[in-house]
Amino acid sequence: MVEQGRGRMLPPIPPPCVCCWDIKGDGWHREDAARGPRQLIAQPPPPHRRGQGWRAGVAPQIKASGRKGGRGSSMSGTDRSQAAGAVPDSDPGLAAVSSAYQRFEPRAYLRNNYAPPRGDLSCPDGVGPWKLRCLAQTFATGKVSGRTLIDIGSGPTIYQLLSACAHFEDITMTDFLEVNRQELRLWLREEPGAFDWSVYSQHVCLIEGKGESWQEKECQLRARVKRILPIDVHRPQPLGAGGLAPLPADALVSAFCLEAVSPDLASFQRALDHITTLLRPGGHLLLIGALEESWYLAGEARLAVVPVREEEVREALVRSGYEVRDLRTYTMPAHLQTGVDDVKGIFFTWAQKVGV
Repeated sequence: MVEQGRGRMLPPIPPPCVCCWDIKGDGWHREDAARGPRQLIAQPPPPHRRGQGWRAGVAPQIKASGRKGGRGSSMSGTDRSQAAGAVPDSDPGLAAVSSAYQRFEPRAYLRNNYAPPRGDLSCPDGVGPWKLRCLAQTFATGKVSGRTLIDIGSGPTIYQLLSACAHFEDITMTDFLEVNRQELRLWLREEPGAFDWSVYSQHVCLIEGKGESWQEKECQLRARVKRILPIDVHRPQPLGAGGLAPLPADALVSAFCLEAVSPDLASFQRALDHITTLLRPGGHLLLIGALEESWYLAGEARLAVVPVREEEVREALVRSGYEVRDLRTYTMPAHLQTGVDDVKGIFFTWAQKVGV
């Protein structure tokens, strides 16, 4: 299967103010509602909705191996008044996606994709090493750097930022599902029950060859992630209008998100257009996604995916105003086709937004 960054979605509960989790503080950071949209961070669901193994809001520890990305939640189908020009909530395709993602289980997803066999990083030809190598080699060029980076649809994963954190001092992680944002907080705050990403951190340090320890790598990433925000890639302003993240960003990363929350290619293209508004002209986008996948499992949830081919990804990037700098593909070998999805391969692309 593919790494994950896939979009999740729960109907937002409009509280009286704009809230986001402040990684450096002790709680919720609030701003006056007049400064932001009504779509805010959803309240945590009951423990039984937080995926297998969740109890009292704390997830059991699972050793990570190398699976695809971290499917992130990044779309919703509610409150059509929140963004002018947004895709109507009555759209049956988006409504179906939204409904399905309410059953998304982060821990089941992590088990499916980050435990052996897909999570085995000891095999250089495995999917995990391939993804980490693509990211490390791109950042090693020194051309993708700056002050701010936004991870679009982070899901419950952090691996996609391990090479990025040395090149950006202000990183924003995003997801639509509160259960995924909670999973990220557990790791970022080193709380009991956080998912163990040390195998990934060790592998990145090995391939980067800088002599850095995996503990130093994780410490740097935790220090540079400044906030976790809700996002909806199907709205013209994916992060809302509250100004909680510094915009425009110098770079975007997104893993297994856009195709996982789009019912068709037209929705995929619009979502790409929307996130591109968050990026400065000349900025860089690193996009990872599934090739020719139509569904994947995350616990009780069976999520539909819009199947995309390499040429369709390239064409969508050009339509959204990018110059494609690099586009690589990986074919999923038979022994990694484990029945949790029908993915045929993975794409990695490095694209630069045209303009000055």
